[in-house]
Amino acid sequence: MDLDQVDIAGGCAPDEVLQIHEVLDLLAGEDATAAELTKLCYFGGLDLEQAAEIRGVSRATAYRHWAYAKAWLHREIRRDNRSDEI
Repeated sequence: MDLDQVDIAGGCAPDEVLQIHEVLDLLAGEDATAAELTKLCYFGGLDLEQAAEIRGVSRATAYRHWAYAKAWLHREIRRDNRSDEI
């Protein structure tokens, strides 16, 4: 695959990418597999099945980790954004 054709991090603003990276580091302390799968998808441009294969977990396990990671990240990013407003 030509790396020039890969859309890594979905074209987000640099400050958003940095915030997500920082929150993913926090998630790694809670669930390292969920954080790694998310990094592979978000920063690596892989789909969840590809990330599961690389991490050596089943698709079902990957989807469970993905659901947990999305909810956890959403909560943490909202919490972080609210604290910035205060």
